[in-house]
Amino acid sequence: MRQIFLDTETTGLYADQGDRVIEIGCIEMVDRRYTEGAAGRFHHYLNPQRSSHPDALRVHGITDEFLADKPLFADIAADLLAFVKDAELIIHNASFDLGFLDAELARLGLPPLRQHVARVTDSLLMAREMFPGKSNSLDALCKRLEVDNSGRDLHGALLDAGLLAEVYIRLTRGQDALMVESHDEAGQPLDLPSIDLLGFALPVLAAQADELHAHETLMADIDKASGGKAIWRAATVA
Repeated sequence: MRQIFLDTETTGLYADQGDRVIEIGCIEMVDRRYTEGAAGRFHHYLNPQRSSHPDALRVHGITDEFLADKPLFADIAADLLAFVKDAELIIHNASFDLGFLDAELARLGLPPLRQHVARVTDSLLMAREMFPGKSNSLDALCKRLEVDNSGRDLHGALLDAGLLAEVYIRLTRGQDALMVESHDEAGQPLDLPSIDLLGFALPVLAAQADELHAHETLMADIDKASGGKAIWRAATVA
């Protein structure tokens, strides 16, 4: 599975009011392993042909002078689309970044980014489901999931894409906990034997009388505490 972790920096907050993308950073993983070298990275600073809002400048620190000789989005659009083609895009607060990138693509007469990729996953929505009622900014998730972001004095697209990749791995590490490792330490595929699990007879252990009694006591206590609203007991009676 090919996944691209993407982040952008912009001149401001409102793509529909003319704010532009000034930095794009992408990091590639295949089967939850980083692609090594330049092939696994896409990174560009861009000349937005306008100044950054002072509040945005305080966040990313990327000055107009630094961007003056950088390429336009039109100059790197084809390379970006080739890099993300048919991959799963993982973006934190995806609606923000997609809004800006779609606006840039629209200026070139190109379809929205979703039409170039397999799918888009919003890691912010994932985090909100896992940690409801808590702060789920990238900084907060780094702290909660023990991802080192000590070098993040200012926001940067490539830096944040890398932090997002580490956060995502920790958010989803339970999904592959029962999978057999299919590669060796050098990343080479292992020749694993095929096993027919249908040939295994799984033992069925019946509960003992004292265990059944303890279970029934617990269920009765829960039913009482809920004011008789334990729906599983009603379903059992029915």
